[in-house]
Order: sequence, then structure tokens, then C-alpha cells
Amino acid sequence: MTIDGSIQAFPLTLHRILDHAAKWHPEVEVVTASESGANRRVGYASLRQRARKISRVLSDFGVVVGSRVATLAWNSQAHVEAWYAVMGMGAVCHTLNPRLTSTQLAWMLGQSGAKILIVSADLLPLAIEVAADASHLERILVIDADATGQGPANVELLTLESLIERTTGDFEWGGFDECAPSGLCFTSGSTGAPKGVTYTHRSSFLHTLRLLQADVLGLKSVDTVLPVVPMFHANAWGLPFAVPATGGKLVLPGRHADGASLARLIAAEKVTIAVGVPTVWLGLCEHLETTGAKLPSLQRIVVGGAPMPPALMERIEKQLGVPVQTSWGMTELSPVGTFGVMSDSVRQAAVSGRPALGVDLMLADPNGEPLEQQREQEGRLHVRGAAVIERYFGQQGPAIGADGWFDTGDLARIDARGNLMITGRAKDLIKSGGEWINPAEIEAVVCALPEVSLAAVIGRNDHKWGERPILLVEMREDHDISDQDLLASLRGRVASWWIPDAVVRVPNMPLAATGKIDKIRLRATFGGG
Repeated sequence: MTIDGSIQAFPLTLHRILDHAAKWHPEVEVVTASESGANRRVGYASLRQRARKISRVLSDFGVVVGSRVATLAWNSQAHVEAWYAVMGMGAVCHTLNPRLTSTQLAWMLGQSGAKILIVSADLLPLAIEVAADASHLERILVIDADATGQGPANVELLTLESLIERTTGDFEWGGFDECAPSGLCFTSGSTGAPKGVTYTHRSSFLHTLRLLQADVLGLKSVDTVLPVVPMFHANAWGLPFAVPATGGKLVLPGRHADGASLARLIAAEKVTIAVGVPTVWLGLCEHLETTGAKLPSLQRIVVGGAPMPPALMERIEKQLGVPVQTSWGMTELSPVGTFGVMSDSVRQAAVSGRPALGVDLMLADPNGEPLEQQREQEGRLHVRGAAVIERYFGQQGPAIGADGWFDTGDLARIDARGNLMITGRAKDLIKSGGEWINPAEIEAVVCALPEVSLAAVIGRNDHKWGERPILLVEMREDHDISDQDLLASLRGRVASWWIPDAVVRVPNMPLAATGKIDKIRLRATFGGG
């Protein structure tokens, strides 16, 4: 019998990305912002060497394949090193969001069972609070500075840099299955209770290859990329994998994501591509408008994580002189689902782009049945693919239907060219007198007004109609508009009975931990009637 040949078994494990960067782009820098202005720098080869030493440290502390190691940290070199150290040895990196409360964080830590917590030095007080409620935690390893203060009696407090300096020998990465878990991230809980999503090496490796497609991010080795999206938010959208994979320069903002700090960092490091949620770029625009500063190195701004108001997109493109690339995704998608295609002749803020190879979309009715017509119809958005969740962490039942589709909870349309438009969240819909009102359509109109910075519509209890919409707005600095004119902008654009019953002005719109408008808090404060 003739054997036709075979292909090597080559596990798609994430340490191979840093191995590649260290071998073929050894001197390309990973830069971390410093408040002093002297940004910290390291080449990929040195970063890999340091990460392998951290793996040795963790191994000496009893970490093995499948162990969970938690991080509570900002975007920094030390956090990237910890990521690859944990994942490279087959352990699971559980990222925690420092914008949550200590009680929430302790609950998540309890779910994962992590015995080691790696924490940024300025977050150590929060970590100590968390440790007080996490009885199984054994060690806190401090990065970005020395450990100071006193931890709980049952928890050892150590400086990771000192451990790296004392470590001898190397640690061999790999030797585990590509379907082994690599990361754990809990959803933001902006529309419900947080749920854990487990990423595998294979899923994140394939997600990285999808990001690199030309009509997605299309990164090149000459790019300098600034991920303002946090590493604790769905793996910073995969950028700590995608940038080293191409040999690009990776610039990390640390804790500070205000407009002035970002402008200084972009200018100093000649950033070409910057990635983050819309509210981040609002702050950058306001800073540039005030100071008159320019950022000539920038070539593209990438947004996602929350709806992009058309007025803000226009404002960014005018102020920075660069195109905005929209996207859509979820923690459950690893997280990227669609990306705006930059070569399209018409680009709109409402258009989240098209899916790339590796992810598929389907519109369904409320019962989960596929719509007969998939184009130019509104339906519930379902997704499936190689980096899409199958079940949540710690849950027995699947999160998908029998045919593999995951219900995102989003309402959406797909146009004739295959472009996705998110039209709202099913949970955000307001039922008034038995009829549905979509807040997203109202918000899009109001956010287009030049006087408005941010807008949100929620349902308020009403004894007659069940719920009625109210409009909450944060005005742009030194701008004003009457309530009557705010509501008048909606007439003729939405149904008359959709027009909110009241306008509430807030000095600062509450934001959830990932930068989205926190509608749970708005409903708790203003939705009672």
C-alpha cells in the first residue's frame, strides 16, 4: 500500500509566537510608558529570556500544567512577560480587572482557584483587600516596582524582579496539547452577572492568524502598535499575540489612558496604529483640540468594545487626520468577530465590518430559528467558529445550540455586502405599552449632535405603560443645548412614541470596567420611576 505522505504534528501553542519574535525580530522593542518620561524598553529576545525565568519561578512555587495563575495588572512589559511565562508552561492565565471591587475580584479568584496573584505595584492595596477574602491564595508577586507594605498573614508577599534575578537555569516551554486551556477571562457584567470564558492555545493561535489577515488588522513588521484596550479585557483583543507574531513594535500605556498621556506616548514612540474603546479617543481628541498638538506618525485608529457614535468618528478623523477602523466582538469570541474593511469606498460608524475566515454569523428570530432572509433583515445575532465559546467556565451545560451557534444577545442587520451593523442589545430593549423601543437608534441620533459628548437611553418604570424611555446626556465642555432641542432632534427620525419622556444631564457618564456606558448603574439610579 502506498502511503501518500504526512504533515508534521506542530501544536499551535502560544509560546511559539514569542519564540518566533525572539528568533527573527530579537531587537524589536516592547515599550512601557513611564510617568518620568524615560519609557522602559526590552527586545523580544530579552523578553522571552525573562519570561522563561518567570516560568522557573512559578514552577518552583508548584505551578504545573493546568494550574491557574491570576494577574491584576496594567498593560506593561512585566505583564506581557507574566502572560507568556504562565501560558508557555501550560498553566492558565486568569486576568482580573482592577476596576472591579475587591469583593467581585475575590469571588472570581475563588472561582478559578488560583494560588498565585501577580499584581502591579500600584494595585497592591487592592490585591491585599482581595487576598483577605481569598483563603486559598498563597502568594502575591509584585511587578513594575518593589513590594511594599504588609500582606495578610497567610499570604507571602514577594517582588517578582528579585526572584527573576536570583533564578538560575532555564525552563522548557511546551509539551502539552494545543487544546489545553491558556487563559481565563470573566465577562464585564455590563448587562448581567459575570461569566468565565476559557481560551485555549489553539483558539487564541487561530484568532491571532485571523487578526493578521489583510482586511482585518493587517499588521506589518514596520508597524508600531499601541493597545490602549487593557490586557484584562479579552486578552487586549489578541494584540499581545498579534504584534509579536509580525515582529512589530509593541507600545504599552501602563496605567494612564488619559488624552495627555496618550498624546505624549504616541508622539514619543511614533505609534502608527492605536487601538481602544471610543471613550479613550474622545479624551485624546479633547486634549488635541485644547493644545493644538499633532500626531503625524498615526496612520489608523481602531475602535471596538462599544458603539461608535458617528459624530465622534467624524471628530477623530478630522482632528487626527487618520481613518477610524470599526470592529465588533465579545469576550466569548476571543474577542474579535468582525472588522471594518478599510478599502471599502464608504465607511460608517454604524458598520462593524465583515467576518474574516474562521468565524461565521447568522441572524435568528427570538426562538433561535434562522431568518429566511439573512441580508437586510434585523434579527438576533448568532456566531460560531474556531475561537467562539462552547461553554462557560465551571458550567456543565453548553452555551451553544445543538448546531453550534452561540447567541450573542445582540440585535443586528447584515447588509447586501455582508457588513454587520449592531442595532442594539436584546437586554437593552424597552417595552412600553407592549411595544419595543430600541435605545441604540435614539442614542445614535443624539450622539450626532455637536453639543453632546455621550448619551444613553434607559427604561424608567411607568405605572401606565410599564416602561418609558428617558435620555441621559453628558455635554461637551463649553457646549450647551436645551432639553427641548435635544428631543426635537429625534422628531421625524424615530417614532413619536419612542421620544424620551425626560432628559437627565450627568456631569460624567458612568462607565463600566471596560469603558462601556454602565447601564446597570444608570438603571439602578434613574430607572425606578
